[in-house]
Amino acid sequence: MSKHDDGSSLRDMLNYAKEAIELLGDTSREDFGRNRMMQLALTRLVEVLGESTNRVSYETQQKTPEIPWLQIVGMRNRLIHGYDVIDYDLLWDTVTIDLPPLIKTLENITKD
Repeated sequence: MSKHDDGSSLRDMLNYAKEAIELLGDTSREDFGRNRMMQLALTRLVEVLGESTNRVSYETQQKTPEIPWLQIVGMRNRLIHGYDVIDYDLLWDTVTIDLPPLIKTLENITKD
């Protein structure tokens, strides 16, 4: 397994989180529930966000406790391994509630 640079992984986290927010745009929850392509795209973006999170070293994670590392990776695992029973309400909440503050935190961390 190759080593990953924490800075690159943090920037990937930021970019995937932003992309998920941008993709969702002003889509309503009802429209999201009917749009299979949107569901699949957001699922994938949150999966990859979780994978990039998993690549950040333990040392960096310890230095940035304001990021919910375990929850992000846990969401990734839930989406990957529970692909047949995805809770789209939970995915919606993740993108609309959890990602905006994560983006702000990651912007502050990666601006250096």
